[in-house]
Amino acid sequence: MPLEFELAPGRMIGGNHPCFIIAEIGQNHQGDLDTAKKMIKKCKEAGADCAKFQKSELDHKFNKAALARPYTSKHSWGATYGEHKRHLEFSHDEYRELKRYSEEIGIIFAASGMDEAAVEFLHELEVHFFKVGSGDTNNLPYLETTAKKGRPMLISSGMQTLDTMRKVYNTVKPINPNFLFMQCTSAYPLNPEDVHLRCIQTYQKEFPDIPIGYSGHESGIAISLAAIALGAKVIERHVTLDKTWKGSDHAASLDFDELAELVKKVRVVEAAMGSFVKDMRPCEIACHDKLGKSVVAKQGIPAGTALTMDMLTVKVAEPKGFPPENIYQLVGKKLKRALEYDETVAGDDVE
Repeated sequence: MPLEFELAPGRMIGGNHPCFIIAEIGQNHQGDLDTAKKMIKKCKEAGADCAKFQKSELDHKFNKAALARPYTSKHSWGATYGEHKRHLEFSHDEYRELKRYSEEIGIIFAASGMDEAAVEFLHELEVHFFKVGSGDTNNLPYLETTAKKGRPMLISSGMQTLDTMRKVYNTVKPINPNFLFMQCTSAYPLNPEDVHLRCIQTYQKEFPDIPIGYSGHESGIAISLAAIALGAKVIERHVTLDKTWKGSDHAASLDFDELAELVKKVRVVEAAMGSFVKDMRPCEIACHDKLGKSVVAKQGIPAGTALTMDMLTVKVAEPKGFPPENIYQLVGKKLKRALEYDETVAGDDVE
């Protein structure tokens, strides 16, 4: 069984524990604190376990030239990329308020630390776990620094190779055993043929001692449900109040009706996964009693006769008798009593 660990107080993941569902608000709040709070509340109402943001310390994440470059996209909130990002970035105090509000309404607060300075702030903020975005998954010094904080880590795998993920595993595991990998493809929105859910199974085989999750950017909920069926223990999906809003993530996000449906259907799929043991279930007994078949006499058979297959057939019978899957065990055995045509053959009818 894959490793289980406590992701947040009282909330275990891995093994047979319920899938942990992250509603990724990211920067879909448009830089507005009230909008962010509204979205947190809707995450809670939809049944998500966690409302998550993205925290950057811009001077640590980008160099000066990257921040100064012109940004003329239809999604832009400023003339330069730096102005655009500053519009969307909440202050430390605003993050403290978002965490306080999340705790007040009873949903787990989290954020991806998009650089080491952001991780340091989130650590001081006492988030329960760190989410490593795909852009930092191959940033081994960042991973070492983050792992040493001692908090659980969820590590996305977009834009990476399996060889890189092995390096990530070997970097993090000796420092912090409480982490998982999330299958992810970094495209927004994501086409189904680019999802590659089978990588979940690849990770399960390659890294059998950690849980595996799924971070999706596709439309709809079907693919995320399939990830659950393949064993994903954490699901992360972006959410939005309006898919037509400015910002490249909105089109790859779920609205809150879709999020609520995802949560509901995840729990249905989890219930349906059931046991590895194949057996007749209690719910099947009524059907078996009504329609289950038994061995019956195909003809009148005198007592003392050694049975042959041409004397026997299988029907729905009253009373129930010898099970059809064992019919060949009757061949060659002698009847202790005579059987009439169409009469049920019982186990104690033969020697």
